[in-house]
Amino acid sequence: MKDTRQYSPEELRYLALLAREFPTVQAAGREIINLQAIMNLPKGCEHFISDVHGEHEAFRHLINACSGVVRAKIDELFGDTVSMEDRDQMATLIYYPKEKLKRILPTLKNPGEWYRITLHRLVELARSVTARYSRSKVRKSLSPDYAYIIEELLQTHSEEVDKHDYFENIIATVIEIDQADGLIAALADIIKRMVDQLHLVGDIFDRGPRADVIMDDLMKYHNVDIQWGNHDILWMGAASGSRTLVATVVSNSIHYNNLDVIETGYGISLRPLSVFANEVYKDTDVSCFKVKLTGDDKEQYTEKDKLLSARMHKAITVILFKLEGQKILRHPEYGMDDRLLLDKIDYENKCITKGGVTWPLADTDLPTVDPADPYRLTPEEDSVIRQLTASFQHSEKLQAHVRFLYSKGSFYKICNGNLIFHGCVPMTPEGELLSFTLGGKERKGRALFDYADKAARQAYYFRSGSPEKELGMDFLWFLWAGRNSPLFGKDCMTTFERRLIKDEAAWAEPKNAYYKLYERQDICEFLLAEFGLEGPHCHIINGHVPVKTGKGENPVKGGGKLIVIDGGFCKAYQPTSGIAGYTLVFNAEHYRIVSHQPFAGKEKALEDNFDIDSTPVIFERMEQRLKVRDTDMGRELQAQIDDLKALLQAYRDGVVKEDHGRPQPVK
Repeated sequence: MKDTRQYSPEELRYLALLAREFPTVQAAGREIINLQAIMNLPKGCEHFISDVHGEHEAFRHLINACSGVVRAKIDELFGDTVSMEDRDQMATLIYYPKEKLKRILPTLKNPGEWYRITLHRLVELARSVTARYSRSKVRKSLSPDYAYIIEELLQTHSEEVDKHDYFENIIATVIEIDQADGLIAALADIIKRMVDQLHLVGDIFDRGPRADVIMDDLMKYHNVDIQWGNHDILWMGAASGSRTLVATVVSNSIHYNNLDVIETGYGISLRPLSVFANEVYKDTDVSCFKVKLTGDDKEQYTEKDKLLSARMHKAITVILFKLEGQKILRHPEYGMDDRLLLDKIDYENKCITKGGVTWPLADTDLPTVDPADPYRLTPEEDSVIRQLTASFQHSEKLQAHVRFLYSKGSFYKICNGNLIFHGCVPMTPEGELLSFTLGGKERKGRALFDYADKAARQAYYFRSGSPEKELGMDFLWFLWAGRNSPLFGKDCMTTFERRLIKDEAAWAEPKNAYYKLYERQDICEFLLAEFGLEGPHCHIINGHVPVKTGKGENPVKGGGKLIVIDGGFCKAYQPTSGIAGYTLVFNAEHYRIVSHQPFAGKEKALEDNFDIDSTPVIFERMEQRLKVRDTDMGRELQAQIDDLKALLQAYRDGVVKEDHGRPQPVK
């Protein structure tokens, strides 16, 4: 007889806990069989998007279209049997089912026939896209109102003689009792869920009109992770209570005439700033602080509106310069003393000397700056920024969004052989990791990223007024604008120069050496190894710096080891990039990078079945089709299987007792 193996007390405690969920041999065995089956399914589809910058309509369209995957599947199934016009309409119906139905139905002579044909096609498409998933997973993703109907339709083929009448009767009854619209929307939702995981590689906020709408969509998405970008960190810091980052958010939003997200999206009033600016800056020159207006905005704003905006912009920017100076003085370890500029202004000669070069200033009319103590806020400035900061902290919607960013986000992510982060791994020109003194220690590479993630959470979760929170909020500012920070990736942020010096030579913001070195495969492999990754299908996936496609730049770098997917999603960057963004799709067979042309808008999509013009390029194929067992999830499932097998053995050895009286979990 085989001796019963010895179990440690820790093993027995763990197995006893596991037995609560699987109280019998049959329950544990059933779960092992289920997990083994899942392990042999094809790997799910991963979708990578970066730098959406508040462009909510284009973002929503790409999510609905799965970067062209939905349309490709439609063409694959129906390309030989359905006209191009009908396929266009089918795609738009899937993207926007409720809105599109309102436009289609009034034009139909025979709605019943259209419903029947459309439901047949959508069921076939849904059956095709769900074939790679377990029935349990599909069931969990179904709309509760239509779960039973959809499950029956997906499992029943109308071509089967014995089931034909059953299938057709379900469709006919749905149409007869006016449930077809709801079923169409539910099927469209399943089809759009063909993406297993969405990776949003930073910069949800700023520049575009409604980042808050994008955040609402992300909170409803079935599986998303976020790698924070510098613009996300900016808003996270503002929501945490950083006055400096509140001033930065407001200054940027006024400068780019993008106040909808602050005022409409988050219900934050800028009245304290407008009153202050109109009183203190009414007799000053504000020509250097004109707001950027484009398109229809130029006609909508009166000269009085433009003047008020410029005054507000100047007022908050001067407050920002003071607060930034305070941070630099408080943190000599940041090595940014050369960015203390308010105290370098020569008011008599209207110039400033920095780096040994003297630059004429276009504006030295700064009524709140005391040359003897330039970084001190006046009592009125202090009151304004405190009121604004309180409004950011008390905006329920903003706080909900930032909590989501913290819960679903991180500074970086390692997933299925890919190292995903927004900005850069700071490096020296010689190709070594750049070291920073932070928290009393030298940090570089992965240790720097881990510290950044921890400090970012400190800023939000620690008690107001605590040293940890203050340190965390200061560090968020460093990530936003600090020299060679891993999210900023430049030597300096020249906001002061851009506002007060007309000579653009003073505006230079040299990039970190990373952005040259990442063209080399050996450097990319060195960085991957720093994060514990090696092998033929490991990559770095970045955003942050728009790829200048119009000038021939390739988003795939380092011999295929690094992919930059910021191609100009934001309209403001499209003249530089030449396109409207890249996305990346990684499925069981290949990596595919997709370049996108500008989106003409939701209304055009609904009216003309207009889709984003996208060009997919497969740049790396797998040697064989990947299965779940080849992924990070597969390794987690294997660990669960091993634990369940240990529980089975413990049952057989009698060291853990079965409990047949406990209800069995329903999968």
